[in-house]
Amino acid sequence: MVRLSKLKVAVIQMDVALGKPDANYIKMEKLVREAARSKPDIVVLPESWNTGYFPINIIEQAEFSGKNAVEIMSKLARELKIYLVGGSISEIDNGLVVNTAKVFNRQGLEIASYQKIHLFSPGEENKFYTAGNKIVTFDIDGHKCSVVICYDLRFPELIRRLTLDGVEILFVPAEWPHPRLEHWRTLQKARAIENQIFVIGCNGVGLGNGVKFCGHSSVISPWGEILKEGEEKEEIFLTELDTDEINEVRRRIPVFTDRRYSCYQLS
Repeated sequence: MVRLSKLKVAVIQMDVALGKPDANYIKMEKLVREAARSKPDIVVLPESWNTGYFPINIIEQAEFSGKNAVEIMSKLARELKIYLVGGSISEIDNGLVVNTAKVFNRQGLEIASYQKIHLFSPGEENKFYTAGNKIVTFDIDGHKCSVVICYDLRFPELIRRLTLDGVEILFVPAEWPHPRLEHWRTLQKARAIENQIFVIGCNGVGLGNGVKFCGHSSVISPWGEILKEGEEKEEIFLTELDTDEINEVRRRIPVFTDRRYSCYQLS
């Protein structure tokens, strides 16, 4: 596969309607089509965009909407000839409710499906959803990528494992709330700097279950610079990644060459 050094990414910061999947389908399609007018290579959606985070009747919502969400995302990726990092959706898998990130290529084929590993117990997510147990990687125009979801961002060992597997671009769909905005901003930068990768965080905005989501979706460079950051409103923004920057940063500060893993083991 041809490796492109420049990739255009459109981030959709969406105000998701809690427990109203039909309304969310309509809005999501409208926003993706709007984003596609700028001819991006990749379009990114936030966490739980089909149901919101998360309605009381999540089992019924997930069963009703999961299959439809996949069909709509596949159709849009194929028609618009984009990679669609479909945020995450609530769906049913083997009778269990899971929070799943889906990724589609330009032909509309599903190339990754990641079930959120770390469930946010303070918000009782673990009482409604079942945790995943597998990482995923996928290719976008010659670049190894991965996706994690929201709370996963707080676990640096997960992202380091992905980077050691060769990941260069990490997508982080989220519904990250106030008052933890600075955690969201700081953790994205930390994961980018310590792993020397691009981190693309796509957060939601608006209210759900009395929680105000803080927006500030971001694209962070391997040097830790904020290339683009959203506000606290529904919006779309476009950024171009210069993937040659990854090798340049790693040449200047060779943390992977200088690692001494044998010293990190408990005796």
